[in-house]
Amino acid sequence: MELLLRGSRTLAICQDWETVKIRFLIFIMVFLCSWIWARDSSARNSEYLISIQFENDFFGGGTDRHFTHGTRIECLTRPMQWIARGADKLPWFSTDKGRNELGEAFTGRGVFSLGQSIFTPENTAAAQIIPEERPYAGWLYVGFGIVANQGARRYDKLELEIGMVGPYSFAEEVQTFWHSLFSLDVPQGWDNQLKSEPGAVLYYEQARRYERRVIVGLEADVIPHFGGSLGNVFTHAAAGVVFRLGSKLDDDFGPPRIRPSLPGGVFFRPGKGFNWYVFTGFEGRAVLRNIFLDGNTFTDSPSVDKNIFVGDVQAGVVMQWNRFRVSYTQIFRTKEFKGQDRGDIFGSLSFSYHF
Repeated sequence: MELLLRGSRTLAICQDWETVKIRFLIFIMVFLCSWIWARDSSARNSEYLISIQFENDFFGGGTDRHFTHGTRIECLTRPMQWIARGADKLPWFSTDKGRNELGEAFTGRGVFSLGQSIFTPENTAAAQIIPEERPYAGWLYVGFGIVANQGARRYDKLELEIGMVGPYSFAEEVQTFWHSLFSLDVPQGWDNQLKSEPGAVLYYEQARRYERRVIVGLEADVIPHFGGSLGNVFTHAAAGVVFRLGSKLDDDFGPPRIRPSLPGGVFFRPGKGFNWYVFTGFEGRAVLRNIFLDGNTFTDSPSVDKNIFVGDVQAGVVMQWNRFRVSYTQIFRTKEFKGQDRGDIFGSLSFSYHF
């Protein structure tokens, strides 16, 4: 009886905290978007976008291990000249000062994001540390950066994410809440998660698109990319390519994803009626630092021996109706650490709206 009462109190606390956290995240995102909107005098003719992304190993893999869940809310501002001027001062980063084929100024944009990622070992029934399995960990962060496009030819993104690893990521509370809500087994080893540590990681991505071709009445393109990250959370270098085929391929460079991942963007051009495309791609990463495998930076914590080279293969579909876009991506990730028995399969679902 005491155990049941304790479980009920835990679930009630998780529910209350989850409600508070969701309201807080929504408030911060609305505040940031409103501030940027108010900063520009021509906001009434804006091109603001917002995207909500979910990634989970339930999709496709049906598992509950390793990178088990991610949520991200992202807001992209309208083009702004002061952002473009700042972007032009950065290495590898440039904007198009001309006009695209639609006669619209197309320069730099700001991006703001809020997100949380959750990681667990494969055996979540054990309360003790499992030496050869990756540790429990969470990452709660806010991101801000700049995005620049040269029409449909090139995409650059520089973003800084700062946040907390460990108990203050509230990964335990979120996972416990959802598992209890759906009568799933609650992971028992969260007492062994990584310790609290402030985190910062700077990402850079660049993608270039070859000229579109028409194949059996459909448009096709190829988008090679490279990039990397630097910080105490992630440090890596990456390169890859994406292939797309669909009814109309505009200025976007693929759907958004939760990092580490193949690059994609929130931006898409609103159309008239229904458009779609399918895509596939791969990326290779050389990983120098992954706190969720290497453990805490400044204190002892559970850890595993990571693999330096990790690869992602993905495929999916994007559907757009006027100002709405929805995408689904299926991802296969190779083994990330020594002793991992097989790679991971998980899915990514995003919903975007163009104001």
